[in-house]
Amino acid sequence: MVARPSQNTMRRMAEEIQPLQERSSWILSWLPSWCPTSPSQLKDAEEKMLKNVKQPFSRQHVRISNRNYLWTLAFFSQPQPRSLPDTPARTRCPLVLLHGFGGGVALWVQNLDSLSSGGPVYTLDLLGFGRSSRPQFSSDPQGAEEQFVEALEEWREKVGLEEMLLLGHNLGGYLSAAYTLKYPRRVKHLLLVEPWGFPARPENPNHYSIPVWIRAMGAVMSPFNPLAGLRLAGPLGPMLVQTIRSDFKQKYSSVFDDNTVSDYIYHLNAQTPSGETAFTYMTIPYGWAKRPMMERIGQVQADIPVSFIYGSRSSIDSDSGYAFKKTRPDVQINVIRGAGHYVFADQPDDFNQMVNRILAGTEEKGHEEGAKQ
Repeated sequence: MVARPSQNTMRRMAEEIQPLQERSSWILSWLPSWCPTSPSQLKDAEEKMLKNVKQPFSRQHVRISNRNYLWTLAFFSQPQPRSLPDTPARTRCPLVLLHGFGGGVALWVQNLDSLSSGGPVYTLDLLGFGRSSRPQFSSDPQGAEEQFVEALEEWREKVGLEEMLLLGHNLGGYLSAAYTLKYPRRVKHLLLVEPWGFPARPENPNHYSIPVWIRAMGAVMSPFNPLAGLRLAGPLGPMLVQTIRSDFKQKYSSVFDDNTVSDYIYHLNAQTPSGETAFTYMTIPYGWAKRPMMERIGQVQADIPVSFIYGSRSSIDSDSGYAFKKTRPDVQINVIRGAGHYVFADQPDDFNQMVNRILAGTEEKGHEEGAKQ
């Protein structure tokens, strides 16, 4: 039976806390004075993003072990009206959204109202990212992955969810799959949106097919984290984000006409690179996963529906999804035309409709199976 979370549950199972002072190495100690960022500035940038969300929601730091915490937004919709007097009202299984590398909860700003209209929605900053705590991760790729997964499981227990519809984008998709493999009883439907880390690196990759400038940059930056340049840029960091990721202004143009999104992205990634470092431990050049998910995804239990969502103009190869579908014909492959890697921001209306349609199908199937028992 699916637990029906409420605002009281959220308040009881989680508590508002002040972010703990994270330990940092001496090389990071000068970053706050060099980079124009701080936890309070990230908070302000996030709040500016979320002003456009119409549905009421709560926000808390949810405590987990080792003095860590996960920053969480929770949306609670009213149960669907009864179609007949004797028909019990339905409450959809909670949907949990996991952002990708370098992201945060507010990047779902164009999706939260629509997705929460059909049932409870939770979105959280992954451990080491956003406004969640930024601990030291294991340098072992499997160990780092397990830290992410166990943090999510502890979060689930604290919030009080029995089952969840788990949707992850990019790194969040990879971690959603890893979580489903370890805790299958907790996942009612796995939705993988442009997931990172699925294919294995080719044994003999065509080295010369990679542009020279990328190979040169990779050689120079290999000892550093992927976004080290953003922090090294210091006061020029915000402008760097505005220039390099100017596409984000277009993605959110229906919501913001200024640099609100780029400012948020800057403050997300200009602080202690905890989750970013973990990601580095989990990758090999140029962005391949050390532990490819395609080698394990086939172990997902057959009774857990799996859906992929890709953008037709994305740089992420959809071959992994189609390869998995060959072994599991029930797997759904969905492509949104005109969308790139950030499919939920590129075509938010199409994305919202697609996700709601997938979830409605999951609920109908669940009710039918329940009626047969």
